[in-house]
Amino acid sequence: MKKYQLILITLLMLSAGSCVQKAYKKTVVITLTVQNIKEIKTVGIRGNGKPLSWDADFEMKPVVKDCLYTATATTLTGYKFAEIKFTVNGDFELKEQPNRRLVFSDKDTTYYNAVFNLAQ
Repeated sequence: MKKYQLILITLLMLSAGSCVQKAYKKTVVITLTVQNIKEIKTVGIRGNGKPLSWDADFEMKPVVKDCLYTATATTLTGYKFAEIKFTVNGDFELKEQPNRRLVFSDKDTTYYNAVFNLAQ
């Protein structure tokens, strides 16, 4: 009987010590300016954390064709930032440079403005 009590107490202590990171609903509005590139067919974002992926573009919509693009995403996250890079026609920006760091606002919505291939 003492053996079962010891196991139960151990399990209770382990579960009490575990920590679950709180997740928050975040909306991110991203605006991208593209300069000196003609015949743009696709503009996207790649990164870590849903709905982003490093394997496929999260599509951005043109506001002004061949110049200004926007995307809005809502996610449930426990992280304070995401790492991202933009693509134009499937080609990554900032090659051989660190990823961009999109830091989430303390508020529900984060606004992020960038220029393609120009580190901030």
